[in-house]
Amino acid sequence: MMDFSLIFVIVLLGGWLFGRIFGKIGLPSILGMVVFGIICSLTIKDRTPELLWEMAPYLKSFALIVILLRAGLGLNKDALRKNGRIAVLMAFLPCLVEGAALTGAMTLIFHFPLFVSGLTGFMLAAVSPAVIVPSMLDLKARGIGREKDVPTIILAGASADDVFAITLFTVFLDLALSGHVNLVRSLFSVPLSLVVGIGAGILAGILLLRFFRRFHESIRATEKTLVLVMAGTLLVDLGDSAHFAALIGLMTIGFILLERSELIAHELAQKLSKIWVFAEIVLFVLIGYSLDVSVALQGGLKALAVLGIGLFFRSLAVLAATSRSHLNRRERLFCVIAYLPKATVQAALGGVALSRGIPEGPEILALAVLAIIVTTPIGLIGIRAFGPKLLGN
Repeated sequence: MMDFSLIFVIVLLGGWLFGRIFGKIGLPSILGMVVFGIICSLTIKDRTPELLWEMAPYLKSFALIVILLRAGLGLNKDALRKNGRIAVLMAFLPCLVEGAALTGAMTLIFHFPLFVSGLTGFMLAAVSPAVIVPSMLDLKARGIGREKDVPTIILAGASADDVFAITLFTVFLDLALSGHVNLVRSLFSVPLSLVVGIGAGILAGILLLRFFRRFHESIRATEKTLVLVMAGTLLVDLGDSAHFAALIGLMTIGFILLERSELIAHELAQKLSKIWVFAEIVLFVLIGYSLDVSVALQGGLKALAVLGIGLFFRSLAVLAATSRSHLNRRERLFCVIAYLPKATVQAALGGVALSRGIPEGPEILALAVLAIIVTTPIGLIGIRAFGPKLLGN
């Protein structure tokens, strides 16, 4: 068994090095970090101390908190007002269409029971904010897609997409385990979860703003950032306990701070971008590290066919969501590409069915792992390669 401090150095140093190497050859640095994590999984996973796996959920959550706060600090009210209809449609339509298509595909191809097909379909339907958000922030920083705020549209929709996917996964999981659930109440919980999450984010944002303004001169920007991240952590814990959309709440905090005080918002965004250097490496190396490639291979061609069906219907739904909008064909195509990658939710929920004793659990886990391995590089490379071309910059 390796020492924890040694394994943590390996994660940070190796992730940084592979990120730099992939960047030098024109590939996304995030992809290099995931690849390094997979290499670790294949070579030293058996010697990894349990402490790393005990800390992994918090480390991943910490990274998501940082990146979603950064996303909120980049959401402009005028841009949201201009693109509100598209952002709302992008928040739920692709997820619902892909989840429904995957439910049918799982029933027909894998012969899963309906409720098991449903939980599998909506687990696979979730996009990855951990992949999408930093990619969109990078495009915004480079001024790509600024004219029509395409990165902002995608940022606004991605976290809400996860809320719908996770909620419907939970509904079908309860149905698969018990055979009955209050479906009306469960479906009503989706908009309620969003409203409560936004409300909690507004309240937290207002309180933080008052605190920052009162002590603006007496506490440093680094200390303000520490308070912000800890507030975000508490919001996520509260959201997990009370079952509301904490991810939306995090973005709302950043949005409120930007709207009420651009000076404070830009100050915090700069500090969070520095924290992200560390958090990004840890998040994406751990995603790769936690994968079991041999499990992914168990799904075979049937699993690839199911994933292909899901992505096909998701793409159609993205095109439908962006129809009758001010976006041109190239920009709509970019939205399709940006909504492909899956990682975070699949890594978190892929093993739930197996742990709850559902007979199809091993196959569901294999599908989750395969979804990460296939869609993450496709999405990352697609965003990096086609973003500047399709968004007209």
